[in-house]
Amino acid sequence: MESIPLNAYLTLSAFLFAMGAVGVALKRNPIVMFMCIELMLNAANLAFLAFARYQPTVQEQVAGHIFALFVLGVAAAEVAVGLGIITVIFRLRETIDVDEVNLLRE
Repeated sequence: MESIPLNAYLTLSAFLFAMGAVGVALKRNPIVMFMCIELMLNAANLAFLAFARYQPTVQEQVAGHIFALFVLGVAAAEVAVGLGIITVIFRLRETIDVDEVNLLRE
């Protein structure tokens, strides 16, 4: 059984990250923006795990897995806080369009 080369993982990771970055730049719905940020974080996780797979020692492999778990924790916290903020903004303004919400200007 042949192993998948590292550059295939990194190419897929770069493609997913670019898709997420384009989605954040173009979309104005905060829910979709959060989904695109999650896609970017998962692309980073893929890169961490790909590098961990090709490390020579078990200690270095575990370090890549720990980084990936840390990114998953950050992603979960980002979603929890972000959805809470979106809920409060929707209750106050009855819209969640990023262009129409300017709470920081008041």
